[in-house]
Amino acid sequence: MSSSHSFAIVISSLAIFLSLISHPCDSYVSEDTRSIIIEDDWKLIISGSIHYPRSTPGMWPSLIRNARLGGLNAIETYVFWNAHEPQYRQYDFTGNLDLVRFIKAVHQEGLYVILRIGPYISGEWSFGGLPVWLKNMPGVSFRTNNTIFMDEMKNFTTLIVKTLEDNDLFEDQTGPIIIVQIENDYEIVEDSYGEAGKAYAQWCIDLAKSFNLLIPWIMGQQESYDVIATCNGWYCDQWYPPNHKKDTDPKWWIENWTGSYKKWGGRQAHRTAEDLAFSVARFFLNDGSLVNYYMYHGGTNFGETAGGPYVTTSYDYDAPLDEYGNPNQPKWGHLKNLHEVLFSLGINLIFGDKTEVNLGGSITAKIISYKGQRSCFFSNIYDDDSFITFEGNEFFLPSWSVSISPDCKTEVYNTAKVNAQTSIMMYRPIHPLGNNTPYQLEWESTPEQIININRYGNLDKGDFIASNYLLDQKTVTNGTSDYLWLLTLYTHNSTDPEWVNKDIFLQVHTFGPVIHAFVNTKFFGSQTAEDGNFDFQFETKIHLLEGINRIVLVSVSVGLPYYGASFENLGTGIVGPIKIIARSKTGNDSEVIRDISTNRWVYKTGLHGVDLGYQSPIHCYRANWSSALETNRPFTWYRTNFYYPRGNNPVVVDLSGMGKGVAWVNGINIGRYWTKYLASEEGCDSNCDYKGEYTREKCNTGCGEPAQKYYHIPRGFLKPHRNMFVLFEELGGNPQNVQIHTVTVGKICAFAYEGSTLELACTGGHSIAKISFASFGNPQGKCGEYDMGTCHASDSMEVVQQACLLQKKCSINVDVDHFAQLPQDCKTRFSYNLAVEAVCDYT
Repeated sequence: MSSSHSFAIVISSLAIFLSLISHPCDSYVSEDTRSIIIEDDWKLIISGSIHYPRSTPGMWPSLIRNARLGGLNAIETYVFWNAHEPQYRQYDFTGNLDLVRFIKAVHQEGLYVILRIGPYISGEWSFGGLPVWLKNMPGVSFRTNNTIFMDEMKNFTTLIVKTLEDNDLFEDQTGPIIIVQIENDYEIVEDSYGEAGKAYAQWCIDLAKSFNLLIPWIMGQQESYDVIATCNGWYCDQWYPPNHKKDTDPKWWIENWTGSYKKWGGRQAHRTAEDLAFSVARFFLNDGSLVNYYMYHGGTNFGETAGGPYVTTSYDYDAPLDEYGNPNQPKWGHLKNLHEVLFSLGINLIFGDKTEVNLGGSITAKIISYKGQRSCFFSNIYDDDSFITFEGNEFFLPSWSVSISPDCKTEVYNTAKVNAQTSIMMYRPIHPLGNNTPYQLEWESTPEQIININRYGNLDKGDFIASNYLLDQKTVTNGTSDYLWLLTLYTHNSTDPEWVNKDIFLQVHTFGPVIHAFVNTKFFGSQTAEDGNFDFQFETKIHLLEGINRIVLVSVSVGLPYYGASFENLGTGIVGPIKIIARSKTGNDSEVIRDISTNRWVYKTGLHGVDLGYQSPIHCYRANWSSALETNRPFTWYRTNFYYPRGNNPVVVDLSGMGKGVAWVNGINIGRYWTKYLASEEGCDSNCDYKGEYTREKCNTGCGEPAQKYYHIPRGFLKPHRNMFVLFEELGGNPQNVQIHTVTVGKICAFAYEGSTLELACTGGHSIAKISFASFGNPQGKCGEYDMGTCHASDSMEVVQQACLLQKKCSINVDVDHFAQLPQDCKTRFSYNLAVEAVCDYT
């Protein structure tokens, strides 16, 4: 393809692309079997999920702008009930919970909004977004024909709709919201509730319609009832609305999973850019008109918001924008190129007649004809890489790929040919003076006070609940803390013949996932559940004193369940029985068992240090902080200060050396950490192949490593000078290995195909400082190991340096006309490639 022809197609594509993402105006929204109709205009919608509580208001403009630059024309988000109403009728719409501000920021960038109110959301969010206080209302049952639940759901949903209406945020009010969701993926669990489930689903539809909004409603994967059916999954190209909806519903894909969430003790899942693009191209060539990437920016589960058990604090999701908001390259760039091509074909895709022609094996051509124009999608699903000829034009079609040709003659995009850079991220320790030498953080420590009870079985200070039977953890904490203390008195008679010359054990049955045991303030052990087996029995050898002994158990949740039928009824915490067991040291005598489950148990929620404000920069109580650091001790507080990192690169903390606990910056809870829990040594894939159907077990990394090492500290949480950093450590760790880093692109690699335009960019205002490798011709190898191959244009380095050196971003036309010094005997080749490796200036 000539450079002039390529340039004309790009300009034409860009003009149509910009018109299709133009700012929403006065209108109402409807749909037909082909598309969504806004302002009486049929639209393709390419959307991405960005959840406002998983980032900060300071990050929102950049995230939304990068989504627009990545080719999206809509943003999707859930609404998070338990974040907005953490306690009954106590609402919070401030900070990163300012839903109205977030939607207005999307609107300001000229994008539409898909709002999934729910208010049940799943989303790997603790308790699926439902408030724990709701579970504690007598007689309630979640997500079924239960008056108590439905009244509260109606109250919250009505509040959200009215708030948005009052701010003119629905499309018929000149706002950006074009689609609203009620409930979420209910059809998956509906049968578990029987007729009550059917009644509840219909009630949800009736509630939605009662708001009289002039926009479509969905329920997410709900194919029955009077809402638009949608699809979720890795691939939805073969999905269509069910038979009874084919004459009314368009083909919408509300969750195209860009990767997956991480779990403590789990490997890192990656979905390749090639496979994700393949899924989207296949969807649109097979009549799709709306796709939403879940997630486009995953972000961070701050505080105790991660669901589970065991969803990590990072919700990066291998999304096109990484956890910190940087473009995740090559995924972001490869999809951006696809979106531009799809929007350039927009109206043809919606209204064109589609004809499929088999070209042999599993290779097909989908020909789209509209008003005398033809476009072609060539698909090779299972065959080997192939050269195909269509109407006299030759195309190279890799396996598991789709090629797009706007005129059925010239390929402008192939899902397997990535023409975007690969960014190698660098984590750089900060220094107060800005040089390259990291500084050692100066730490202090103080122990967490082990809560005790008096001889009457009560706490001397503080709020507590007492019971003669064991309570579910959710009932006691009401969702206010991960930590629940159980305390009781046990009188021991060491002279009793049954106990003489025997070892004594404490045995506890728990639904976990974490338990710690203390007797007379002395630590006697911990146990954590293996993921997926949270119902376990903890046992540890203890020492009892003559007379009264104070037994203290600490039950720690790591995210509440968030999905499945009746998930609210899953047990949490210590359920019993709790036993004191004496066993003969010789093994000759039978066990002596004392069941203390019905003792008077005193329950205390939270950490003593939090009650006293250890995590806060300003607290009244002066703890006995010591610079004589206690390391590798359970239940210990650590604190330090660090300077504001220069520049605008994202900030993270490397918690290597710590065990498990919680971290705060300037009094803000940035989330749970658990670096001691390592993934299995097995199951990683060093040679990730994009070909073939994707599963969560494919292309994994991180074997033998913690699921999360770096923890995001948004710059919005920081102060201009000194910043206070606090850790509460449960298991024992050494904070002397902890370092504050900034994150930026360190190295860039790219392997671009002839006829494309290669774009290179650093982040954070940094420039390209060095071109380490450049070769136009037939370069070989991979990032860090490129080789010139047998054909090499000797001016490759000069061309790339002239375009990119010392630039923050640059573009290069990958065309033989721009690389004049290609050997003559190479010019008979079918096509050429450009390989580049560059280094960003991060000083």
